[in-house]
Amino acid sequence: MKLAFSTLGVPGMPVHDVAALAATSGYQGVELRAAPEEPVHPGIGLAERAAVVREFSRAGVEILTVAGYARVAAPGDDDAVCAELDGLLGLAGDLGASYLRVFPGGGDQDPAASDATAARRLGVAAEAAADLGVCVLLETHDSHRTGVAVSRVLGTVGHRHAGALWDVLHPWLDHEPPATTHAALAPYLGYVQVKDVASADDLAPLPLGGGVLPLAECLALTGDGGWVCWEYEKRWHPGAAELPGLLIAGREHLESLRRTH
Repeated sequence: MKLAFSTLGVPGMPVHDVAALAATSGYQGVELRAAPEEPVHPGIGLAERAAVVREFSRAGVEILTVAGYARVAAPGDDDAVCAELDGLLGLAGDLGASYLRVFPGGGDQDPAASDATAARRLGVAAEAAADLGVCVLLETHDSHRTGVAVSRVLGTVGHRHAGALWDVLHPWLDHEPPATTHAALAPYLGYVQVKDVASADDLAPLPLGGGVLPLAECLALTGDGGWVCWEYEKRWHPGAAELPGLLIAGREHLESLRRTH
């Protein structure tokens, strides 16, 4: 198991500090949130991108993912979504990231129409991603919370550069058992994104092991070889405890779960 954390937990932190924090806390990778207010986003130039790569290389930390906000199932014309995907893919390729994270964003559309839209756009993105050595991961989120829903889209795409990101929260909120989620996503799974919360009615982030999510069960299903990324949603819950002071204990908790199972 290789461990990463998302910069959603350290909003606005300079790249040098993120890389150092990962290295000193024992994490092998980082998921970089690519929003305009963050240090790394599609608007930065080639020199800035090269500097980001150097910082992480010096620290011995992998840039696992560019966490984008493109919504591949969103209603409307394809052009704007595909342009956003192209920009994010270019960033991921320049940074040497293995993955680009995208959301469904299908809203209240008919599921069949939403699936078809997402599959069409992901098919185009996967072709471009293949040339860059990147895999586009559709996260279990919003209109496609469950593994079953995400697998419907990816089964239609049928491209090895289009895969799944299993955010453990959203299938759980939809009452999908982890075994069902894993069975649906296993042919497409890039990696698992973990977190913890107090309840379905209180989604403020907690230290790993401090909440109710079935982390042990999820990790037992995925084996030992893949990536696990801690997404601590400090950006959306500013009153939550600061992530840097939690990282070592979080890593140790995940390692203990893996040893137990």
